[in-house]
Formats: sequence, structure tokens, C-alpha cells
Amino acid sequence: MAGHDAILEALGEQHGALDALLDPLDDAGWARPTRCEGWDVADVVLHLAQTDRLAVASAQGRFDDGLAVLAGGAEQQGNVDDGAAALVEQARGIANAALLEQWRAGAAALRAELAARDPHRRVTWVAGQLSLYTLTATRLAECWIHTGDVAEAIGVPQVATDALEHVARLAWRTLPYAFRRDGRELAGAVEFDLVAPSGARWRFVPDSEPATVIEGPGADLCLVAARRVAPAETGLRGTGPDAQAVLDLVRTYA
Repeated sequence: MAGHDAILEALGEQHGALDALLDPLDDAGWARPTRCEGWDVADVVLHLAQTDRLAVASAQGRFDDGLAVLAGGAEQQGNVDDGAAALVEQARGIANAALLEQWRAGAAALRAELAARDPHRRVTWVAGQLSLYTLTATRLAECWIHTGDVAEAIGVPQVATDALEHVARLAWRTLPYAFRRDGRELAGAVEFDLVAPSGARWRFVPDSEPATVIEGPGADLCLVAARRVAPAETGLRGTGPDAQAVLDLVRTYA
């Protein structure tokens, strides 16, 4: 699958997968702790609702205003993780049923906004300027990551699908950003040669001859990029000067 329409379709399906997990939960389910330190299921959903609202504001060209509204006048924190935690802390206490409806409405508004805009237009996001196409992929990745967090918390197994190709491609395309964020530079171009959950082959090939090649299960690559599993615990392997650094630094979010 390729193109903005395909990513939007995958985003809608991921929203549906998360909704299916949340809809039957009782209050005890919403209060179950997740692997996000200090957050229960309700906190994870609140975070998604907040960042979806921020993504809508970004798509509309008003990122700073959207962030100010979410912050509610509170001083912004020094890094992305601290800032997200502060926003959740500030807004906790919403009734679970109301929170579910808030997230559903925001997710639908996000899909509609992204579908109505030029995917090539540059907008502001947490990591800086990026295209709406990339913003859509980023929202897909974050929803997939946190769907997994919720599923693990409530004990429901999740099956990887080939929609993860969009997440893996995002991780590959943002490698230069991941290296810069760590104060490093790639020694050369990187190729991903991955196996999809269906058994299909995902090859992300740079324009120039790759110096480093990462091979293995595509779902594993996505989990590593999501910081949900260590590279050594997967079937991934790499050759070339940046192989270990790529696996250490690859990510799908700011």
C-alpha cells in the first residue's frame, strides 16, 4: 500500500482497533497500569486525545495556538516526554465514558482534517517542519504504539498486520532526524530489507549505495522504533558501519 489515502485508511483501521479494546472496558480496566511509566489506560487515551487535537491544529496551520490551549497557561516543559506527562497530569479526572467519546470525536476530526488537506503541505509539529503526509504516518505510528500498550495492559493479544509498512517506512525516512537528535551523523545511506507479517518483502532503498543494511522482521523493526522492545530481543540484524547505531536510535516519534 502506498500513498496518503492508504495511510489514512490504515489510520482509520488503527483507530477502530483501539476503539474495540476500549469500548467494553469497565472502570477497573481503564485504571489498569500500562508500560508507559506512571500512566494507566485512561492516561494513554487522554494523551492520544490531546495529541490528536494538536495534530488537527497543526494541519490547520495553528500549532502554537493549539499547544497553548492544551497547556492552559501552564509553563511548557523542557522536553517532549516531560511536556506530554504534564499535559496528561493537568487534564486527568475526566469520566471514562466522556474520555472515550472525546477521543473518538478527536480521532474522527483528525482523519477528516488530514483527508481534506494537501499531503505535501509543510506544517509545524513537535519535531519541527514536516509534510502532512509524514504527520499522518506519525499519528498512525503513535496510535499503533499506544494500542499495543492498552492491549498489553488488559491482556488482549494483538496481531501485527501489513499496515505496519507505513510505520517501518516512517522509521527509515526519519533516521537522519534520529541521528541528529542524538548529536550524531550517519556514515552513509541505510537500506531496510524487511519481512512483512504476511511474508511479503519490504525494501526501503536509498538513492545512493547503502553503507548499512538492516534485515529481519518488519514488525520487530517497528517495535524497536517504538521503544517497546530491545533490538537484541528481536530477529533484526544489520551490516555496515551504522548497523548498531541505527537499531539503537531508530524511532517513529519526536
